[in-house]
Amino acid sequence: MEHLENRELSWIKFNKRVLEEASAPENPLLERLSFSAIYQSNLDEFFMVRVGSVTDKAKENNSKKDKFSGMTPSQQLDAIFTAVRRLQPSVEETLLATMKELQPYGFEHVSFDKATKEEQSFLEMYFKRELKPFISGMVVNDALPFPFLKNKEIYAVVQLASKKGVSIGIIPANTNSADRIISLGRDGKRFILEEEVVLHFAHHMFKNYKVMDRALIRITRSADIMVSGRGPEFRQRMEELVDKRKRLAPVRLEISDVFSRDALDYLCKKLKLKNVRVFTSRIPLDLSYLYTLQEYDSDPKLHYAQRTPRKPAALSDTRPVFAQVKAKDILLSYPFESINLSFIRLLQESANDPKVTSIKITLYRLARNSKVIDALCTAAEQGKEVLVMIELRARFDEENNIEWSKQLQEAGVKVIYGPKDYKAHSKLLLITRKAQGGNFDYVTQIGTGNYNEKTSALYTDLMLLTADRDIAADAEAVFNGLLSGTFVEKTNKLLVSPLALRPQVLAMMDEQIAIAKNGGNGYIAAKVNSLNDSVIINKLVEASQAGVKVELVIRGLCCLIAGVQGYTENITVRSIVGRFLEHSRIFIFGEDGADQKIYIGSADYMSRNTIRRVEVAAPVEDERLRKRIRDMFRIIMRDNVKARIMLSDGSYIHERRNPDIPLNSQEYFYEEAYKRLDDKKNRQEQLRINREKGAAKKTAAKTARKPAATKSSAAKKAAPAAKRGRKKKTSE
Repeated sequence: MEHLENRELSWIKFNKRVLEEASAPENPLLERLSFSAIYQSNLDEFFMVRVGSVTDKAKENNSKKDKFSGMTPSQQLDAIFTAVRRLQPSVEETLLATMKELQPYGFEHVSFDKATKEEQSFLEMYFKRELKPFISGMVVNDALPFPFLKNKEIYAVVQLASKKGVSIGIIPANTNSADRIISLGRDGKRFILEEEVVLHFAHHMFKNYKVMDRALIRITRSADIMVSGRGPEFRQRMEELVDKRKRLAPVRLEISDVFSRDALDYLCKKLKLKNVRVFTSRIPLDLSYLYTLQEYDSDPKLHYAQRTPRKPAALSDTRPVFAQVKAKDILLSYPFESINLSFIRLLQESANDPKVTSIKITLYRLARNSKVIDALCTAAEQGKEVLVMIELRARFDEENNIEWSKQLQEAGVKVIYGPKDYKAHSKLLLITRKAQGGNFDYVTQIGTGNYNEKTSALYTDLMLLTADRDIAADAEAVFNGLLSGTFVEKTNKLLVSPLALRPQVLAMMDEQIAIAKNGGNGYIAAKVNSLNDSVIINKLVEASQAGVKVELVIRGLCCLIAGVQGYTENITVRSIVGRFLEHSRIFIFGEDGADQKIYIGSADYMSRNTIRRVEVAAPVEDERLRKRIRDMFRIIMRDNVKARIMLSDGSYIHERRNPDIPLNSQEYFYEEAYKRLDDKKNRQEQLRINREKGAAKKTAAKTARKPAATKSSAAKKAAPAAKRGRKKKTSE
């Protein structure tokens, strides 16, 4: 249908928006390199997960059509490969143009042929001493086995002259060294890549053969794995599955140059890949080295202005966070505010608070040196009840989470895993503390992002801290469900998938539809990462047709096309791709006022979130915080620097309203965070000054009220002093 789009093709449009940031003139040159690397990293994961999944569907049941586009799995694959191939020239031109602009700053990626004679001599010696001893060439033909090629590793391949048909030589092109950049100058800016040197000297690895042709290749393997289970054996099964994933079937072959057709066909045959899955690139096959280049020059013109998360203005240094949350709800906004000075502080204080009896938390992705884990282990070691639901199926974090689960258990933490066939993606914390009279107080935290100190400085997320007892009771029910393997069906205030989130969202949308049908102003807004839940999409279309104003901010894939007459003419869709990854989720139902409902949570409007995962969203009820979120959403809707708006054909263009007054919402929020903290410091300083002035006035008033001394009283005071003086003199 004209108002719907295939999920995979919509995602490719999102990655195109990432690529556009690699050439955006307002982005500093070295920061543009990051977006080129991010584009490729995104595409790698897309092939590993989504293309792997669609490939499996094509093998299982190729007649089943996509509900949005009507395409079979095979047709989807053809469309994906075509779209990716069409973007490749832009990928290449963007990187080459950026590197050219960096030349005045000394940056130059040199090919071997363009290196000086001295540099070529150095590289030959470097190959012989630093590379050749650590790699080996493998000859492959029908009489010899084909080697296993690791996922995303770079290999040099050569066609070897042979009387018995095609023979291929394969060399791992990277050693165990982490840095692929070989510097040709002291500052590292003039460089060549390790794999390019290996390729040039590949003939040294096959002395008894004549090399006919050569190229670099890179394999992408499927990573589409899923396993169900929850018992004590589950972790071991996950370890086995993660190891198995490394050997899943290839889904893509990248090659650096035009290569012998016979040799390429032979490679595809051995890898069981069709030629349509071969992609040629004129730039390096792995762009992760671009991050390293950023470290080679500290010129401010080449980088974003330095930003550091601020201390949250809503929190005081002098009182425990728990006590402050008990007094009022607190909303935290990352990366603009520091997770270390807020959430981590709350955990650390609670771990050491003798009155805290239990800490319960869900974990999905964690930082490498996680302070969250340290705090939880400390709490358990101090005798507190600590329950951790850690999701071992968090894609590409499985190995990390397996190790974290072991460390937690060793510290005495009770560790459980997600429900049997559902991932637990919620960001939920419940702390219980003894109060007077044998009662208990509770603090519940509900967030939109992971408890990860690293990504909290890179992703935009929201976190609500509340002492609301109804919300605490709902959180307790969620943890009880995770313990028993059951799902929450009814709540007081929280929205909890898979059973008690989507029905409530649909009901709140129905309320706005009813308002519009009765002549009122219905309003629905949402900020999510992705939209593909067909039931929610159908309800949004129904709302649009009823006259409800719908405003959506969707960073990534969106299977609903806005502005299509008769379907979505009352819907606008914006996407923001900028310095920070937009990750917060906000749901708004109704215009400003007492009846408006606002939620934040971990769920996107995707069926995987709404009906196949455990997700939690919380109402924002404090009017101060509601106003803050409304203001945030309005600023996002006014962004005219990084926002792109969807047109009725599904394409995106930059939002250029009021171009003379540029508004970058992310920079705006950082400025606000700095300003709020400065204002707080100014208020505190003014209070200190006022206190000092007040104290001085009191002293002056007290002095003014004191009666003057008479001569006789003065004489009486002086006499003892004289005596003391004489006595002292005598003693001396």
